[in-house]
Parts: sequence; structure tokens; C-alpha cells
Amino acid sequence: MANYKAPLRDIQFVLEDLLNVYPHYQNLPGYEEATADLANAVFEEAAKFSEEVLAPLNAVGDREGCQLVDGEVTTPTGFKEAYQAFVAGGWPSMEQPVEYGGQGLPISIGLVIREIIGTANWAWSMYPGLSHGATVTIFDHGTEAQKDTYLKHLISGEWTGTMCLTEAHCGTDLGLLKSKAEPNEDGSFSITGSKIFISAGEHDLAGNIVHIVLARLPGAPAGTKGISLFIVPKFIPNEDGSPGDRNAVSCGSLEHKMGIHGNATCVLNFDGATGYMLGQPNKGLRCMFTFMNVARMGTGIQGLSHTELSFQNSLAYAKDRLSMRSLTGTKNPDGPADPIIVHPDVRRMLLTQKAFAEGSRALIYFAGTLVDTTEKSTDAAKQEEAENLLSFLTPIIKAFITETGLESANLGMQCFGGHGYISEWGMEQNARDARIATLYEGTTGIQSLDLLGRKVLGSKGKLMKPVTAEIIKFCKEHRWNRQMRPFVIPLWKSVKRWKSLTRRVGFSAMRNRDQVGAASVDYLMYSGYVLLGFIWAKSAYVAQQKVSQQKGSLQKIAEETNTEAVTDNSFYQAKIQTAEFYFAKILPRTETLAATIKTGSKSLMAMPEDNF
Repeated sequence: MANYKAPLRDIQFVLEDLLNVYPHYQNLPGYEEATADLANAVFEEAAKFSEEVLAPLNAVGDREGCQLVDGEVTTPTGFKEAYQAFVAGGWPSMEQPVEYGGQGLPISIGLVIREIIGTANWAWSMYPGLSHGATVTIFDHGTEAQKDTYLKHLISGEWTGTMCLTEAHCGTDLGLLKSKAEPNEDGSFSITGSKIFISAGEHDLAGNIVHIVLARLPGAPAGTKGISLFIVPKFIPNEDGSPGDRNAVSCGSLEHKMGIHGNATCVLNFDGATGYMLGQPNKGLRCMFTFMNVARMGTGIQGLSHTELSFQNSLAYAKDRLSMRSLTGTKNPDGPADPIIVHPDVRRMLLTQKAFAEGSRALIYFAGTLVDTTEKSTDAAKQEEAENLLSFLTPIIKAFITETGLESANLGMQCFGGHGYISEWGMEQNARDARIATLYEGTTGIQSLDLLGRKVLGSKGKLMKPVTAEIIKFCKEHRWNRQMRPFVIPLWKSVKRWKSLTRRVGFSAMRNRDQVGAASVDYLMYSGYVLLGFIWAKSAYVAQQKVSQQKGSLQKIAEETNTEAVTDNSFYQAKIQTAEFYFAKILPRTETLAATIKTGSKSLMAMPEDNF
């Protein structure tokens, strides 16, 4: 079984030292009471719940899976009790609006909680996790009556939510969907159709499930322009808000999956189910993007969670497992062999996971502060700036962090050798669970097209420009700092090449649109490596400053007390050394990606279909 300990020290470093979030909260109305003391107390309790309650259920959920009997889904042993404790502790309401029963904490703090819970048990975390998107979608697009009916129950955790997009004949291309919505005399709609791959679509944890469903009105335009959005509850609420009659929506089957067995992924059949329009007719996809963007951020957290879980367990194993002797001489003379952490290739795998986990955490938390700004800032210009930056970062967070999460999960298995391939240690489960993250909420290819085609070329570079400008500004500020030159010089070169590649693809796409599709995945991965390079350069600088401050304080204490003061700056030294590894071994991957981006689409598109 995989073990988990919440990385509270690194969380504190990112929030306080790197992002300086607590002054940020003081400038956002409603977040002023979000102090470091409050947040750290919340994180400690989340860690306790996750480590003691959720983590032990992770292997249970994988082993037992969910059971479907007569249309009712039973979750694995312990899942229901854990959810009841989760609701009793007030966890679903943490970052939700106060006016509907939430506690009003910043969304960026909510992301930290979601990481801690998700790393402990990703399959379980998806049950309350989907409710976040349903809540935001109803809050942003629902009528006052709909908000009053649904939000307090979703926010309390009494009810959970889902999103129902995909159908058997269409995945990403939602313009092909066939589900119908016929108007009823009372203003409701009769929803008919089937949806597949619905995470947490049916379960025994909550008193009601609120489905957010895409369907077509009679005579609606073809394609995505004719899609509307509906609220379809499992139980139709009574006037007092309690669950009423069972709606005509049922679980037809459970998907047989590679991983996340503890979460019920359902085929849902809507047989004339009562639904209520959310937003405007034929504008459903626009409203659904609210849900999808929340889900994409959540999937980025999933990539981070699998990376962190893999790193923690493979690190512990590498310190304990004895095999062979170090090439540079015996390191464990009292044992029959040395621990495998002394071997360079094992260290390569461990440091890769560490660099991805800590870098991804910083990128996601930074995005969380942008969401804070979009939600609470009274400065319209700052809101727009944050929205644009978030729009640019979202496909990178979703795709890059899930790709590196999958890589890390596989590296974790590799650290264990043969033991990684059997279920006892939990590493093969982590790899199976991680695999879905690059697929759902838009595959890596779809996110890459969104980034390069819509966000970069579609905005004529407007969304990208502030990012590259900020990185270049940082490089210029520190170019004469001897300690920082190993970071800022290669980072600066990578950013300049990033801009050059963008222009190259843009010009070639004017002649052949396939050039965008041919370059897009490599371009997204290039973008992710540069962004993490920026994060690691900043982390190294902050860590250097902390070490310097500690030395200065110690020297002063020693002079005043005529004693030798000793401190432990190993955490900050590890930050600097991980940054050095990233720039030596990971950032150079961009050179290969640059080469493949430049080759264009010819080698992909020249072959006739019959020659495959």
C-alpha cells in the first residue's frame, strides 16, 4: 500500500516565500481574514484527515471497486463513512460563497486542500471534486431560484454534482451530441439520451446528485451552436428543498476501467428526465466551459497528486532498498550492499519526480491566486489581466502537469524494480490511476490545439506576451548575479526561442493550417518546461536569499552571545540543488522539442491513408 504524508513544508514555502499570498489576500474584499495562521491550521487538519482516513482507503477502493445492483451503485468499504466525516468537518464549504453557507476562504487555499485530499485518495476525492464545477456553474449562470434550490446543498456536501457531456458516438466533438430536451408546459424540459464516462454519476454517498447536462432543443441549430445546458437532479427537489420524487435518470452500467476503480464512472440514461435550463437557450456550451475550466484545473491537481505520491514512496524505498555497491566506493560498510539512492540513475528518477512535483505545485497555486483575483478584485484592469493569464495557463496546467504526472508515476514504478509491478506497494495502482488524467477533460492533443491555435495564434500573441515579458524581466534583473547566472542565462535563451518558434509556426500556418496541429503537442510541452524553468529559477533565488538571511542572523547571534549558533537550512539548499538538476537535466528537453516543431507537418501528412 502506498503511504502519504502531506508536504506541508513545501506548501508553506510556495504560498509564503514564493507567492507571498497573504498580503495578496489583504487586497481582495472578503479574503482579509485569510491569514497564515488560519490557513496553516486548515492545512494541518486536512493533512490529518487525508493521512488517517483517506489514504488507508486508497488500496481498498482499487481492490473492491464499485458495485451496480438494480440501478444502485455501492461504493467501496469505508468510502461512505469517510464522506460523512468529510461533510461533518465542513470541508466541502471551505472556499464556497458565504451567502449560500460557504466559509468564504480564497479559492487558492481550496486548491491546496484538494491537492492534499486528492494525493491521499484520488478516486474518493472525485466524488466531492465534481461538485466544485457544478457549484460554480450554477452560481455563475443559474437563476436566483436555482441558486437557492441547489447551492446550499452542494456547498454543504449533502448533495454532489456531475457534468454530463460525452456520448458514445462523440467525445471531444460535442457538436455531434444527440441528447434531446423537449419543453414541458410547466417550464421544465424532458431530457432524453445517454451519456458515458460520467465520473461519480451514481453512488451511495450523498442524498442527491445534481447532473449538469448538455442537450438539444427542438429545431436547434446544428453543431455546437445548438447546445443548451440543463440541471437534472437524481431526485427532484420538493418546495422545502428536500429530495423528492426519483427522476427518470438511471445508471445503465459501470465502465470497466484501467484505474480509479474506487470512483463510479457511469453510463447514465435519461429517459424523459425532468430538467431545468441553465443559462440561455443554445448557449449551453459557453456555460459548460465554466465547469470544464474548473475540471481542467482539477485534473492538473491530479497530475500533481500522482507525482507527489510516486515521489514520496519511491524516495522512501530508495533509502531502504539495498542493491549493489556505489560506483565510487562503499557507502554502507555495515550492510551487504548500498541503498539504491546512491546510484546516479535512481537519483535521476527521484529528482525528476521531485522537480515536477514541487514545480507543478507552484504553478497550480499561482493559477489559484489568479482565480482569486478574477473573483474578488475591484480593479477591472487587474481582473482582465488575471483572466487572460489564466486562460493561457489552463491548457498547460491540464496537459503538461498530467503528462509529467504520468511520467513520474512510471518512474516511481521503475524505482521499485519488480516490486513496482505488483500491487503490494501501490505503485502500479498509482500508474494506472494516473493514466486517465491525460485523456479526460480534453486530451493532451486537444489542450495543445487550444493553447497554440486559440490562445496564442488566435490572440495574435496577446495572451502570451505578458508571460514572456515577465520571464525576461526576471532574467534581466538577475543576469549580473553570479549565483543566478546558471539559471537565468539558459532560461532567457529558452524564452527567446519560444517566441521565435511561435512566429515560425504562425507564419507557416498562414500557408498550411496543418502546421498548427503538427506542432501543437510539442509546443505545449515546450511551454510547460519553460514555465517550470521560470518557477525553479525563482525558487532558487528565494532559497538563496533565505540561506543568506539565516547566515546573517546566526552571525549576529554568535557575536552577541559569544557562542556558536547552528541552524538547518537543508530545505533551502535542496531547493537550490533541485533547480540545478532541473536546468541541467530537464530544461534541455526543449532543444529536441524545438527541432521537432521546426520540421512541420510534411512527414506526418505526406503518407496516403492506404499506406499506413
